[in-house]
Amino acid sequence: MTKTEEQIARETSRCRELFEKKTRDYGTSWRILRLPSLTDQIFIKANRIRSIEETGENRVGESRRSEYIAMVNYAVMALIQLELDTENDTEMELPLDRAMELYDKHLNRTIRLMLDKNHDYGEAWRSMRISSMTDLILMKLRRIKQIEDHDGQTIVSEGVEGGYMDIINYSLFCIVRMEEQGIDL
Repeated sequence: MTKTEEQIARETSRCRELFEKKTRDYGTSWRILRLPSLTDQIFIKANRIRSIEETGENRVGESRRSEYIAMVNYAVMALIQLELDTENDTEMELPLDRAMELYDKHLNRTIRLMLDKNHDYGEAWRSMRISSMTDLILMKLRRIKQIEDHDGQTIVSEGVEGGYMDIINYSLFCIVRMEEQGIDL
């Protein structure tokens, strides 16, 4: 296992643990959210991070790291919603084991894609500024919103699924970089 694979595995484990704990506390209440609502929730988190990056001021006290973790989990929720909507599954409350099975399925598929891209791009993210990755997340969100505003219709774009997967990956990269730099723990 490479250093990147180990770091990503550690951080995804933390994201998964939080998702599972919240699912135990709240169930899958998030199933009521439509896709644009999940997109907006991710936008709120990314926008807060950018505001903190620009002003250096954090009045709420929650770390940027916790916001990246939240974006990972909200994006996985969005991927789950996409799948369940495709299947015409109207069950709102998922049993914990089913919710975790779906979480693992979508996160693992996203990580496999990320590792393939990471290989091809030569770990370029390690030379990027965290603030640049935040901007890329915000750009992906704007694209997702445009696609949602066009009822999911695209001409040449990959659609919202790829955008959510990229958000997960950039968020994980940010968490790893912050961990390496010892900031915002």
